This record gives sequence, C-alpha cells and structure tokens, in this order.
Amino acid sequence: MTEIMYNKEVLDAVQDKKPIVALESTIISHGLPFPKNYETAVSLETEIREQGAIPATIAIINGQIKVGLEKEDLEILSDPASKVEKISRRDIPSILQTKGHGATTVAATMIIAARMGIKVFATGGIGGVHQGAETSFDISADLQELVKTSVCVVCAGPKAILDLKLTMEYLETNGVPVIGYQTQELPAFWSRTSGIYGIQSFQTATDIAAFLNIKWQFPLEGGVLVTNPISVSEELPEKQVKHWIKEALQQAKSKNIIGKDITPFVLDYINMASEGKSVNSNISLVKNNSKLASEIAIEVYKKFKDA
Repeated sequence: MTEIMYNKEVLDAVQDKKPIVALESTIISHGLPFPKNYETAVSLETEIREQGAIPATIAIINGQIKVGLEKEDLEILSDPASKVEKISRRDIPSILQTKGHGATTVAATMIIAARMGIKVFATGGIGGVHQGAETSFDISADLQELVKTSVCVVCAGPKAILDLKLTMEYLETNGVPVIGYQTQELPAFWSRTSGIYGIQSFQTATDIAAFLNIKWQFPLEGGVLVTNPISVSEELPEKQVKHWIKEALQQAKSKNIIGKDITPFVLDYINMASEGKSVNSNISLVKNNSKLASEIAIEVYKKFKDA
C-alpha cells in the first residue's frame, strides 16, 4: 500500500481525533496566478485554524502523497516553473510512478481524504458536465467521485463554465445529495444565482453535520455536495459571466483546447475580461467555503465524539 505522509499538525490532529478540513491543491497550481496562489494557500489554512479546525492541504510532491504541506511544498505548487501536473483519479498511479509533482483536483483530493478518514473538504467549485457533453462525453471525474466516496465537499456550486442543469441531473440520478447553505437556488461559482431551484436548504452547519452523520451511519456510502453562495459584495453578474464564458469556449474550440485544459483556459480568459475581478471573487469564495467547512467539520467531530 502506498505510504501517505502527514505534516506534524495533521498527524497530531489524526491522533487526537481533532476536526480536520481537507484542501485541494489544483487551485494553487492551476486556478490562481502567482503570487496570489501562494498567498491564498496560506490564508485558507489560517482561516481554518482560526475557526478551530486543522487544515490538511493535499498534493503529491516528488511522487509522495502528502496530507498537510510544509512551506516548501506550497512554494513548489505555486511556482509556475515547477511543472506541476493536474491530478485526478486516473492520474494518481502515473505521478507516483514518475515521482513528479501533482496538484490534486476535487476527485483526487476526495480519494486521499477518504483514505485518511477526513470527512469534510473545502474547494472553490466542482467539475461537472461540460457544455456540449452530448457529443463530447466530457464529464468531470469529480461527479463519479461524489457518487462513491464518502466526503462532504463544500463549494460555491459547480464551476460556471459547465452545463449546470445537466450537472444537477447527473448528481440527482446518481443519488448525490446537494445542499444549499441558506439558499434553495444553486449558486453558480462567481454568481449567487443560476435559475436552478429545488436543492435541499439548511440554515446552519449543525444541521448539515447532523444530515451527514445520519447518511453515513445508515450507512449510505457516497459524498454530499454543500453549495455555499459567494458573498453579495464579491459576486460577478450572472449575465456578464455567461457572456465571457461563451466567448472563452468559442476561443477554446478554435484553438482545439480539450479535456482538463479547458477549465484553466477559461479561467484565464475570464480573469483578463474581468480585469482581475474574477480572481478576487475566486479567492473570496474559497475562503468563505473554508470557513463553512470548518464549522461543519467541528460539528461532525462533536457528534462523533459524543457517539
């Protein structure tokens, strides 16, 4: 079995059974520009500690799976010259074999978090069914991981570049609960609104934690998606975002950009089109999700401790 390394903070938390929140590393290597990516990685961990939980950023460094990173690990991930690969489920064996650097996506982070018994994970947005998937069959591995891996993923909704209706249909068909934190409308990453209603709404982290415990103790295996709308002050207008996405996808098609390269391309395009506002919104929503994930993890831990 492949060995997984902890840093001391996470190791102590595992041994003492303290609440832990997993963080992905793709946002560091592929989601944000340098040096904001490094600064954000540090600030997310700080936010989780301030809420009373322990951060566990997950990545693969020199072919070694790490849960909880050191300063030098974050520097590698944030440096554009490091040639960090974007790692999903299928890529884990390859990056271990070549002893390279890998930034974990939602799917890969869930797999590693679940193996370590970490039940709550904060990210920006999940992957899903891409526009045009009826012919391309481009569906993110994140969705299948939510079907089978028992981790609560706290996000600001599916990434706005996706076909949100088909993404929700996929999750519903496969029995993945989608929860709205203080909302009944699915948030769309940079925007609070999507026009898609009907998700189950909870008002508190305590209620979400109770739901998680009931689901997993039943037992019903598989993940839970908690969608947490971006703050009003940081959101981008839904109509404007849709226009930028349409332009970006047209350019991606003309440049023959496909697969896992589409998302970084579109993010870069929208960053330029919004004059950097999308990056600031991204940072804000991930920090907001880390706060909520910490609150949920603490409540899950309380119920586990009292059981």
